[in-house]
Amino acid sequence: MVRIIMHGCNGKMGQVITRLAAEDGNCQIVAGIDTFRGIENTYPVFDNLKDCDVEADVVIDFSNAKAVEGLLEACCEKKLPVVLCTTGLSEEQLQKVEDAAKETAVLKSANMSLGINLLMRLLKDAAKVLAPAGYDIEIVEKHHNKKVDAPSGTALALADAINETQDPQYAYCFDRSQERKPREKREIGISAVRGGTIVGEHEVLFAGEDEVIEFKHTAYSKAVFGKGALEAAKFLAGKPAGRYEMSDVISF
Repeated sequence: MVRIIMHGCNGKMGQVITRLAAEDGNCQIVAGIDTFRGIENTYPVFDNLKDCDVEADVVIDFSNAKAVEGLLEACCEKKLPVVLCTTGLSEEQLQKVEDAAKETAVLKSANMSLGINLLMRLLKDAAKVLAPAGYDIEIVEKHHNKKVDAPSGTALALADAINETQDPQYAYCFDRSQERKPREKREIGISAVRGGTIVGEHEVLFAGEDEVIEFKHTAYSKAVFGKGALEAAKFLAGKPAGRYEMSDVISF
């Protein structure tokens, strides 16, 4: 039984993971960290990790960027592995993540979904075969109308996964509205759609002569990210200090 401390337990994702953990027979949330106390939990809640005196194997973080530095310091002091899911970190904070990985196990990924990370792996294999054969590559991502950044970080991560297999690498094209010319061969077109309550949809197309191969992932709720975080926590518990990715969780 993997013992988990949920950092940001009373946020939306913290509560999703709390529910998922209660249904999982291989892990248990033994404590939470949150300054908000308006929610009843089955485990004790502390203001910060340094004050938490509950024994645990790993921390899952879904909080905010302002809390990350204190979290990393406490994890290093306690030698607690941490699954870092908070986004929007500055370059300085990202460097502190790398520094913390020298003291304890740290897993950080652009997307916590098991499906997305498996998709990245499949795309690498597909690109090795289809890119040299001249197939055009396009990515279309769709999200809800409240999302402010475009393209999504996941769409860029998918493009980066393809580019890892390429030499020379592809350039990214985000807007063709000002161009009156044929598509370049060594480019990946990335398009963003915003509307309604779409949680997240990513489609990658390899378009060749008389055939199209499509890879698609659809998230119907944020629970897919919570499930991935739990699997990452179970993987990371007991691991030595170092920097880990979701690709390590799904390696086979």
